[in-house]
Amino acid sequence: MVLSEAEIHERLNGLEGWGWADGAITKSFSCGNFVGSVELVNRITPVAEAADHHPDLDIRWNTVTVRLATHSQGGITEADFAVARQIEAIS
Repeated sequence: MVLSEAEIHERLNGLEGWGWADGAITKSFSCGNFVGSVELVNRITPVAEAADHHPDLDIRWNTVTVRLATHSQGGITEADFAVARQIEAIS
């Protein structure tokens, strides 16, 4: 089920540094250098696979930007927040 704007904002309050833009919840993680960025992506991969919910990942030298949206539902769902919480736990 697609979450309303109010529900998205409510859930974002529990995720430090995450925002909502262009139809996705997003966060940029500073990883120190390129190796650190790749290591974070490598930690995200099994989380995304286990959840069968895959974020868009953008690596820029020392920064990884994560974007989550449920494309099949056309919006943000609880699945996006579940994966975001798991990414927070491993970042």
